Amino acid sequence: MGSLSIWHWLIVLVIVMMVFGTKKLKNIGSDLGSAVKGFKDGMREAEPDASASATPAASDKQLAGQAGAVKKDAIDVEAKEKI
Repeated sequence: MGSLSIWHWLIVLVIVMMVFGTKKLKNIGSDLGSAVKGFKDGMREAEPDASASATPAASDKQLAGQAGAVKKDAIDVEAKEKI
């Protein structure tokens, strides 16, 4: 019951080919490849969205400065919660 040798894997491969057939195995491989490709494309499309979400914060600060809402003697600080 040790590790499986190459002969064990060949026998498993032959049994799988007999059960499913080569045509069905080929379709499974192409479906898996297209799923991976679709996942990679989706990840590439998601990256620009993350950078676009950071730009509205910068534009809000610019609008506040243009509207005169920021005073020259005001101190800009960041509030932090105590843990």
